[in-house]
Amino acid sequence: MLNIEDILKSLPHRYPFLLVDRVLSLEKGKSIVALKNVTYNEQFFQGHFPDIRIMPGVLIVEALAQAGGILLYHSIPNPDKKFVLFSKIDNMKFRKPVVPGDQLRLECELIKFKGRFFWLHGKAFVEGEVAVEGDMLASALDREELNVGK
Repeated sequence: MLNIEDILKSLPHRYPFLLVDRVLSLEKGKSIVALKNVTYNEQFFQGHFPDIRIMPGVLIVEALAQAGGILLYHSIPNPDKKFVLFSKIDNMKFRKPVVPGDQLRLECELIKFKGRFFWLHGKAFVEGEVAVEGDMLASALDREELNVGK
């Protein structure tokens, strides 16, 4: 199990964009199960939507991607020298609205990897029901290759 301090070491995200609160299980190179507690105090609920608060689907997908990023961080050699980027979304299906008070159970499985590319399948559950599911592609770049912030 990883707590928030461990998660902060694994991801570059910070408030208000860190969307994983706890990791329940992690099997390197295979799968991860993580949690995101959805609270009324989330900034996005101010505008999405003021009268009927629903977590934006794109943020649920981002939470899945972050869970996948934690899995990859703990699965690749020299993770501190890599920067994992979300590269593609496929077959994403939104099946159930996520509202304040819900707890998202984020499950990601590493399907395959080739070179710097990693294919993942993710599912976000609320109370045992699939809220969102689909496939993601991530790429791990060498930090030295990035020209961001230089």
